[in-house]
Amino acid sequence: MSVLRKPDVTKIQTDYNVQQEELSISAARKKKLLFRRLAAFSICALAIGFFMISTLISQGSVLEEKAAEKKKLNGKIALLEKEEKSLKEQIVKLNDEDYLAKLARKDLLLSEKGEIIFNIPDGKNKPNDNGN
Repeated sequence: MSVLRKPDVTKIQTDYNVQQEELSISAARKKKLLFRRLAAFSICALAIGFFMISTLISQGSVLEEKAAEKKKLNGKIALLEKEEKSLKEQIVKLNDEDYLAKLARKDLLLSEKGEIIFNIPDGKNKPNDNGN
């Protein structure tokens, strides 16, 4: 196993050789600087991309939450509008004298002259025939 040896050769120091060596050193330096700039640009682009994607995802989830809340509130509005309609109908009925008289007879067990009130229990409260 012999080790390969480089021959001991000295370079001739001419103007052309010196100029070519300087050009190769300059080209290597430019290549190194280009690689560093590309690496820095790539890191910045990745950071900005990550920030934009994370913002997009978080905004999407916020929009989903807001849509669910809107749907829930629209349902609540519909229920409240129904309730408002029934309350307005009740107000109209309460302004009617006949309805008030009927309501008083039913709830307060009031009667007109010569009228007899019979209290009939509901079928739900009947005792069972089994002796219970």
